[in-house]
Amino acid sequence: MDSFEWNKIAGAVLGTLIFVLVIGIVSDAIYEVPKPAKPAYIVEGVATTATSATPAAPAEEPLPDFGTVLPTADTAKGQQVATQCEQCHDISKGGPNKIGPELWGVIGRPRATEAGFSYSTAMASNHDPWTFEKLFRYLKSPQAVVPGTKMSFAGLRSAQQRIDLLAWLRTKSDNPAPIPPPAQSKPQAPQQQPAQNTPPKKQ
Repeated sequence: MDSFEWNKIAGAVLGTLIFVLVIGIVSDAIYEVPKPAKPAYIVEGVATTATSATPAAPAEEPLPDFGTVLPTADTAKGQQVATQCEQCHDISKGGPNKIGPELWGVIGRPRATEAGFSYSTAMASNHDPWTFEKLFRYLKSPQAVVPGTKMSFAGLRSAQQRIDLLAWLRTKSDNPAPIPPPAQSKPQAPQQQPAQNTPPKKQ
């Protein structure tokens, strides 16, 4: 086979590759599917990939009246929610630290003070007690409330799940934190009586 035949074979192969490449470019242009602006659904408890290192702060959520909602919370459902916590935390008295610190008596305990656990710098920067209010917000979005925390859990969006969980966690203590009294409604201002025209007295 002389060089002329080899040139024809090489030309045919090159022409085929160029043809396939052109077809691919044209088909991509015709059948291009735009990406959705947001995911179709979000799986509860699974962290989503963000474009920035720090997630956006969650929308401000009104705090419930803990004096009203905690006494009526379902602790059995709270225990079911706690199974998500127990993947990284032990909640039994005297239990060990796991990926996260042990949570027995966590409500009312100063933050980042569980002995033997290595906290992140962000978490250890504040030792205020874990109140119902602070845990309610933290459990919704840990990374947003304490940027830099090692807790990778995406959070609980449901306010009722967090209330039930807090009611159950409260029982996991030698001295359960007291439930605050219900908030009192503001007293209504007394209605002013319309002025009455009194006829002048006769002299």
